Amino acid sequence: MSAEGTEAPKTAMVLAAGLGKRMRPITDTLPKPLIKIAGKTLLDRGLDSLADAGVEKAIVNVHYLPDQIVAHVAARKAPRVVISDERDGLLDSAGGIVKALPLLGTEPFYILNADTFWIDAGEPNLTRLALAWDAARMDILLMLSALDTATGHSGSTDFLLAEDGRLSRSRGDPAGVIYAGAAIVHPRIFADASSGPLSLNRFFDTAIAAGRLFGMVMHGRWITVGTPDAIAPAEAAVAEALAAAP
Repeated sequence: MSAEGTEAPKTAMVLAAGLGKRMRPITDTLPKPLIKIAGKTLLDRGLDSLADAGVEKAIVNVHYLPDQIVAHVAARKAPRVVISDERDGLLDSAGGIVKALPLLGTEPFYILNADTFWIDAGEPNLTRLALAWDAARMDILLMLSALDTATGHSGSTDFLLAEDGRLSRSRGDPAGVIYAGAAIVHPRIFADASSGPLSLNRFFDTAIAAGRLFGMVMHGRWITVGTPDAIAPAEAAVAEALAAAP
């Protein structure tokens, strides 16, 4: 049970509409979420994590090479996948969520990037995220990775984590942490959002200003695959993490 005594989210938004330009030439003919790492697609790794956390319905948005993703998820039973079609135009991270709000409902839900993943160490991180969620204090709760548990990350840090779990922008401070592409959000934050392209960063900053953006550092190995030459290190990290598992 979460801090506010409610059940863990049963619904998720999986962001799978991006163009994956940095993964060319692979993504010339294959959407990035369907790239396989160690024998499993990035998208399936995320959907499997959601299933393990008890999620019953996942909204997957599509834009680039959408038919491949639609066909790939058609046979999934857990979670049940509902497609949010963005073929008419890319809406960015938050714009895709706003479009899908009628499918997501009025309760807090997970957000998951379809192009990053992680290997849990111990209790599943999405379960830990749900246990840390407190809607009375939080509008958004981000899953975070330390730099030394990340593979394939070439940028700087994203946030500074205070002792009480609140987040502020790190401005590249090496003492900061990385947003690990998974979160719990309350749909109320999108109540006044306009339709069209919107970035989640806008909503992160609004929550920071209100003192309602929180974070939880994940346990395990976080892996991002930004370019084709990142595939081999990602597969090595998966093998190493699984070999170290009890």
